[in-house]
Amino acid sequence: MEYLDLNNKSQVEEYERFVKSCDKGHFAQSVMWAKIKTDWKFEAVIVRGENGEITGSMGVLVRRVPLFRANMMYSPRGPVCDIHDMSVMRALMDGVNALAKKYGAYILKIDPDVKSSDGEFVKICRELNFTLPDQSKNFEGVQPRYVFRLYLNGRNDEELLASFHQKTRYNIRVAVKKGVTVKIEDKSHVDDFYKIMLETGIRDNFVIRNAAYFRRLLDAMGEHARLYMAYLDGKPIAGTIAIWYGNKVWYLYGASSDSYRNVMPNYLLQFEMIKWAVEVGADIYDFRGVSGDISEDNPLYGLYRFKKGFNGEFTEFVGEMSIVYRPLLNRFLKFAEKNYRHLNMIKFKLKNRGAK
Repeated sequence: MEYLDLNNKSQVEEYERFVKSCDKGHFAQSVMWAKIKTDWKFEAVIVRGENGEITGSMGVLVRRVPLFRANMMYSPRGPVCDIHDMSVMRALMDGVNALAKKYGAYILKIDPDVKSSDGEFVKICRELNFTLPDQSKNFEGVQPRYVFRLYLNGRNDEELLASFHQKTRYNIRVAVKKGVTVKIEDKSHVDDFYKIMLETGIRDNFVIRNAAYFRRLLDAMGEHARLYMAYLDGKPIAGTIAIWYGNKVWYLYGASSDSYRNVMPNYLLQFEMIKWAVEVGADIYDFRGVSGDISEDNPLYGLYRFKKGFNGEFTEFVGEMSIVYRPLLNRFLKFAEKNYRHLNMIKFKLKNRGAK
């Protein structure tokens, strides 16, 4: 077991190659993604096999808790390895637990890219002292627990289009017929995206990132990130950010204006991002989060219906697991976090009151 030296270029390149090539690889485990998280320190544990090649890794973000002599640790979509190899998993956790001691962490959170039906992995996590999540159905965690994934299976654009639900195909054609165009833009167009994102956040009741964050994302991820903007008569009306890493493309952020829903730009944007997944030879296009409560009276059902129309697979992950190192502090901060999120939402609404 060893730790990644971010100043060692060859080791960083080796680490990136492994994360990209592994079935459980994820952009949030990359060094590139860590550069976006300027409020966090990035550490990564590496495990090697007998031949010296990397067999497992686990990138961890470490963040200081204001007013407390403690840090929280978070491994987004980690670990990256054969998740059923107990020896690798244990070695990774030995390294992470040592980091927790070094930083005085009160908690470690992980949300692996592993389906909830994987009982063997769940058993391993229990043996490694992880506490499993409750059966929350919405967006309580940092990463979504429920997603739609489209398995491309070597199909081309037209074959995928034909596989979509009839209404989805119709809406894509409506967008084209109405004159909607989609362009891949650079970071000079982030302000246009941000304005629409702000409208989306106010409408759908969530706090958004600032424009600087989106610029930093595009800079850090380079060719692995794309900003897609939809236009009608030259006016930006919707936008998305997608990420390609390893064998997957993810739909990461989406923004749309209420005033132009009738021309269906979101459907055309999704199809263009799926085309990128085909272009780079990806195996999976990930639509990311939906609610796990798929009853039609759920206010979030419309998001589920929209993504379902592309004929992906509704997927439930094991969810956000944790190891608590300092139980009393964790209970206090868990309570404080709920209040902070509520106050942050109020602050966001007040600050942007009247914004369009």
